Amino acid sequence: MGSTLLSVQPQLLPKEKSLQDVTVEVLQWLKQHGLLKERVRCESKHCLQHNLEITPLGQATYKGSVDLAYCDTLYADLKKGLEGLILESCLHLLYLTTPYDMVSQCHPDWMIYFKQYNQLTPVEQQVAAIVGVPESFIAKKASGQAVRKDVDNGTVGRLYLSFILHALLKETNLWNVAEKFNISRGFVQTLLNSAAAFSSSVLHFCEELDEFWVYKALLTELSKKLTYCVKAELIPLMEVAGVLEARAKQLYNAGYKTLAHLANANPEVLVKTIEHLSRRQARQIVSSAKMLLAEKAEALQEEAEELLRIPTDIP
Repeated sequence: MGSTLLSVQPQLLPKEKSLQDVTVEVLQWLKQHGLLKERVRCESKHCLQHNLEITPLGQATYKGSVDLAYCDTLYADLKKGLEGLILESCLHLLYLTTPYDMVSQCHPDWMIYFKQYNQLTPVEQQVAAIVGVPESFIAKKASGQAVRKDVDNGTVGRLYLSFILHALLKETNLWNVAEKFNISRGFVQTLLNSAAAFSSSVLHFCEELDEFWVYKALLTELSKKLTYCVKAELIPLMEVAGVLEARAKQLYNAGYKTLAHLANANPEVLVKTIEHLSRRQARQIVSSAKMLLAEKAEALQEEAEELLRIPTDIP
C-alpha cells in the first residue's frame, strides 16, 4: 500500500487539507455538475445508506474521455445544435467538434476572418449566426470599430478555428491553408490532429446519450475526413495499412478506386503500374486489402444473420 497512488497523494497536499477533504470536494463538484448523483436508500428507521451512481452525462463524459472542464459546455452546444443543425456543408459539425482547448491559442486576424466569412455560402453564413457570432460583429472588428454587442470570445475563437478546418477539408493542402490564414503550418497540423481526436471523443460521448442519436452517423464520417484529411474517394484506400495520401492518389489515378480493386489486384501489375512501389510493398498492400475486405464482409454477414434470425419469443 505504501507505493500506491492513494498513499503518495497525501504527501503532495497542503497541510491544512487531508485526502478525505479533497475527495469530498471532488465528489461534491461532480454532483454539482451532474456527473454523479446521490441515491438515498433507507433500509430501516435508524439507518440511511447513501449511494453514489454515475449519471448518463457522467457515463458519456467517461466513455468519450471528454475533459471535465468542458463536458457541460459540450452538452449545451450539442443540445443547441439539435435545434437547427445545418447539413448543407460540414461547417456546423466542424464547429461542434472543434476542440475547446485550442481556443486559447487562437488569435484571429479580423480582416482574414471577415474575408473568409464572405466567401461562405449564404447557408454556411447562417452557422455563424446560429452559434452566436453575427456578421455585424465580424465586420466591425475588421474595420476597427467599437463593438457594443456582447459576444462570447470562446465562441468567436472556435468559429474561426472551424473556418480553418473547413478550408482544410475543402483544399486538403495544409500549406495553402496556412498561407491563406497567415498562420504556421505547425499550428494547422496541430489543430487538425486535435480536431480528429476530439471528433472521436464527441462521437463516443453522443453514443451514450439517446437524445444525440442523430450525431452518431454524421460524426462517424466526419471523424474519417478529419483523420485522413483527403478527398472522400481516397478514404477507403487509406484505410489499408501502408497506404498514405500520395500512394492513395497514385492507386486511384491508376484505376484502383475501391478496396475491392486493391484486394483483387495482381502485385506484379501494381509494381509495373505504380511508380516507386517495390514488390514487397505491393504484396503487403494487396494482403492488407484482402484482410480488411474480409473483415468488412464478415461484419456485414453477421449483421444480415442478426436481421434474419427468427425471434424466440414470437407469440
